Parts: sequence; structure tokens; C-alpha cells
Amino acid sequence: MFQNIKKTYNEFPQIFWMVTIISFIDMLGNYILMPYIALYVTSRFGVGLTQVGIVWAIVGVGNLIGGMFGGALTDKLGRKFMILFGLIVSASFSIVVIFVNKISTLYIVVLVMGLMGSIAGPARSAMVVDVLPVEKRTEGFGILRITMNLAATIGPALGGFISKYSFSYLFIMDAAASFIVGILFFFVLPETKPKLKTDEIKLPETSGKKDGGYREVFRDWKFLLFVLISAISVLVYEQMNTTLPVFLRDTYAFPNFMFGWLLSMNALMVVLFQYLITKLIKRFSAFKMIALGNVLYAVGFGMYGFFETVPMFFVAMIIITLGEMIVAPYSQTIAANFAPEDKRGRYLAVMQWTGLVPTLFGVLGAGIIMENHNPLIIWYLAFILCMVAASGYFMLHKIHRNPMEANQSNKDNQEVQNIQNPQIIAAD
Repeated sequence: MFQNIKKTYNEFPQIFWMVTIISFIDMLGNYILMPYIALYVTSRFGVGLTQVGIVWAIVGVGNLIGGMFGGALTDKLGRKFMILFGLIVSASFSIVVIFVNKISTLYIVVLVMGLMGSIAGPARSAMVVDVLPVEKRTEGFGILRITMNLAATIGPALGGFISKYSFSYLFIMDAAASFIVGILFFFVLPETKPKLKTDEIKLPETSGKKDGGYREVFRDWKFLLFVLISAISVLVYEQMNTTLPVFLRDTYAFPNFMFGWLLSMNALMVVLFQYLITKLIKRFSAFKMIALGNVLYAVGFGMYGFFETVPMFFVAMIIITLGEMIVAPYSQTIAANFAPEDKRGRYLAVMQWTGLVPTLFGVLGAGIIMENHNPLIIWYLAFILCMVAASGYFMLHKIHRNPMEANQSNKDNQEVQNIQNPQIIAAD
């Protein structure tokens, strides 16, 4: 076992493991705080769930805007600066929340937190893509998912213990984690933004082209189709953390602590099996695998509309988690491979829409259905939408067979670097 761990460690550059460890610390702070936001808002300001929903919607708007600016600035200013800027400002506003006494003021503060919290998102993803070769990106994002789920397993338990003393301590812990990560980023990690030198040697494919900013991204119709289909998939997946616990509680009197077990099982499965599954599926077509993952989503979420027993609720979550472990690593990798190196931040920023837009509208739509119609309809629709997404991914396989190959612009840039640095060719 030790030999396998050592082998896996040696397969990835040291800077990737640094990013992984630092990301774990940051995500741990996030998961200490986030599960208890709704409880904090309702108890601190004496408001209901509608106001909590408004808070989340404002955060979502901030995330959407921040991600777009962050993507462009990542390509211009570099990865390291954007990550440090986002960490420091978002940590500062986590402390500010403690001193907010009016819900209207909180709306403004969380808008800034949403902006700053997501402005560094494209830079983080771009840094991982920068340091990993194309063939290692799927496994790399799989390892990052393991890290995230390990934080998701530990964080809520720590947060629950800390919240017994004061909710304010949760914000302090989140801010402390961000400051620690900022210090580590500053002293440990180098800038990873690729240094392109196409101005010295012009190739026919790249000469004469101007930086089109987001216009170039929005002209990439295959990528936009991928984003649209992914948004449908995420729209359903997001119900796991929002609609599902309320549905199970109100429809079947499912205890909250047992739903905690469901989520813990989900996170533990990812920690234990994500890397193995990523290794097993990497030989197959990426879009076909994501289509399979969405079929598993359809079956798992659909089961909540047909079964009423606790054991079947756990079986459904196991099936959903299997789908998640197939879908998630491929999604980020494919998005990165669509992007030319000089537009990587922008592409990854647009990819964030797949999570932000469903967060804004998915929970609201599910709430309207639950309050005005048979709540089982949600899971019937979930089945249909996931099958639509699976069909969309299969269609993408037909028109874009090799999404695991980097954008041709990346190849052109590498050719330029090889011409400028003959020793690279000799080393190969």
C-alpha cells in the first residue's frame, strides 16, 4: 500500500501536492462555516427561510459576477495574485459579518463576500491545469475532489462543536483558514501562468489574432453547448444539498441526523474510491463516461420519487455518489482542455456558470413545486433532466470525439516554445 501511495505521489509534480494541501485547509474553513449559515441568519436576525434564500441568491449573484471578472483578471494578472487578493478580502469580510446587526446590511456584506469568494475560483482551477500535463488532469481533479470531500467530512463536525459556544467563532475560523492559506500561497507557491512568446515567432494559426476576451469564449459553440448540458446536470445534483433534506423531512419524517449520515456516506465514498474510479474510467471516452454518470444520477434521484423506505434512500445515495465520482473530475478537465492557454481563466470562469445558475434558480423552482404540487414531481423531473443531459453528452461525443486533447492553440504555443528552446526538443 505504501508503495502505491509513493507511486501516486511521484506521478504528480510537487507543486500540485502543495496546491492540494493548501486547498484542503481553505475548504476545511469553508465547511466549518457554510452548513450553519442558515441557522446563523435566522437566529441572529430573527428572520425566516425566505430571507435566508435571499442571502443565498445574493451570494450567487456575487459569485457569478466575481467569477467573470476573476477569469479575465487571471489571464492578465496571473494566478497567484488573484488567489491572494480573493483570500485576503473574503477573509476580512468574514470578520465584518460578526459586527453586522441589520439584515439589510448583511445583504451588502454577503454580496462582497460572494464577489471575492469566486474571483479567485478560475485562478485556482487554472493553476492546477497549468502544472499538470493533459493526460494527468482528470486524475488530478479527482484527487482534489478527495481533498474537498475529506474537508466536507471533518468540517461540519468541527463547526457543530464550535457553534455550541458562539456562531461568531465559525466566521473567525473561516477567516483564519483563509489567512493561513494566503500566507502559504505567498511563500510556497510560484506563479504558474504560462509564459507565451508567440510575438517572437509568428505561426500561421496564431498570427494576426487579437485578444478577443470573452467574445472568443462565446464564439466557441461546442464549449457553450458543453456548459449548457452541464448546467442541466448540476441543476439536478444541487438538489441533494438543498431540496432533498427538506423533502425527506416533510414527506417521510426523515430525521435530520440521518440525512447527515447520508451526506457523510457520500463524502466518505468519494474519499475512499474517487481515485480508483478515476483510474479505471480514464481509458474510455470522456463524454460517454459523463453520460453514464448522468444515467446514474437519473436512477438515483429518480428513486426518491418511487421508494419510501430508509434503506432505499441510502441505496439511492450510493448510486448518485457513483455518478458523481464519474462526472465531476471529467467536467473540469474537459473545460480546461477546451481553453487556449491565454484564455484559460475565462473558460473556467464561464464553466462556473454550471453551478451558479442552478443555485440561483434550481432551489427556487423546486420550492415552488413542493409548496404547490405533489413533491414527488421533483424527482420525476430530475430523472427526465438527467436523461436529457446524458443524451446531450452522447451527442457531444459524436461531434467532439476527443475532449481530453488540449486545445490546438496549446499545441501551437508549445511548438513555438520548442522552436525558441531547442534544448526542449533535444530533451524529448
